[in-house]
Amino acid sequence: MAKKTEQDPDVELVWRTYLMTGGFPEHLRQDWFEWKIWRPLVRRLPHNPRCRICYYPFEGIGGWLSKSLLGVEPSKMNPQLCNTCERFADRFRGGTELEISMLFADVRGSTSLAEGISPIEFSRQINRFYKAVTDVLFDTNAFVEKLIGDEVVGFYVPGFAGQNHAQVAVAAAKKILIKTGHKDSSGPWIPVGIGVHTGVAYVGSVEVAEGISDIAILGDAVNTTARLTSQAEPGEVVISEASRLAAGLESEGMQSRQFNLKGKNEIVDAWVLSVMRKEA
Repeated sequence: MAKKTEQDPDVELVWRTYLMTGGFPEHLRQDWFEWKIWRPLVRRLPHNPRCRICYYPFEGIGGWLSKSLLGVEPSKMNPQLCNTCERFADRFRGGTELEISMLFADVRGSTSLAEGISPIEFSRQINRFYKAVTDVLFDTNAFVEKLIGDEVVGFYVPGFAGQNHAQVAVAAAKKILIKTGHKDSSGPWIPVGIGVHTGVAYVGSVEVAEGISDIAILGDAVNTTARLTSQAEPGEVVISEASRLAAGLESEGMQSRQFNLKGKNEIVDAWVLSVMRKEA
């Protein structure tokens, strides 16, 4: 199939349908092995782990066949999904605006942390942090947009995380803080703060190298999430009012805060959820 461009009138429709439903518009020609009718049969191929959406296996004889014959292998944005998304981004250059939920997890005080230990030990801690966060994101059908320095950026779209993606994002944030030890009596093994925001963002392909496309999220909602994250103390999830409403969360047990965020003209309402262990 010839590559689409941002000028093609149906690119936005293709992206919106894919991100909202996990499938392609009915009029669009697909490779035969991407048809949904094959999924019940593919699900019988040995063996797990496999793509959570289309069920193609990644290991064993089934995984070997999937990769060798069809080029299907784990996605680099979420290894519990296949690489259809990367191929999709390469085939359809463009994107769409839609409501998504974003989760940024950031190591608090990483500069001080690095000063107190050797570079090798610091790298081990950061890698352990990356794994703890991405394990939760992957298990909840998020896409990891990037790992950068002491931060992990993930996002949830309806077609993969479900229509309740805001609720999924908040639950994932709490799991991340628990996995990093913020409920342990000895304290966290690495201090982490998280920001969660739901809003309209551009999701689409960007060219990261000559002829190579990747998927990125762009827009003011992304910047808002980053700014909210910067306000989170260790063990805290800063949840925007938009995410709280979208997730249907009660305010009980959370602290109301207002932030004057950098680059924002208006005060931003948010809620802070803490999982830090309370002393008796």
